[in-house]
Amino acid sequence: MYYTKVDQEKCIACGLCQIKAPQVFNYNEEGIAYTISDNNKGTLPLGKEDVESFKAAYLACPTGAIVRSTTPFSID
Repeated sequence: MYYTKVDQEKCIACGLCQIKAPQVFNYNEEGIAYTISDNNKGTLPLGKEDVESFKAAYLACPTGAIVRSTTPFSID
């Protein structure tokens, strides 16, 4: 089980994550990526159907802005 969110400080709005996993990632008005399911909190697990496209996006991110965990991220 994976949890994910985007480190928006590292995101350069290149578009690769949304191309690779459009059901997982979208962009805010500044073009910075976020996870759709939980508004970038990293508290909801990815669905089984999204894991492969998520992995493709994770590996394609040129800045390492996509982070993942096997447990939910804490909300700051």
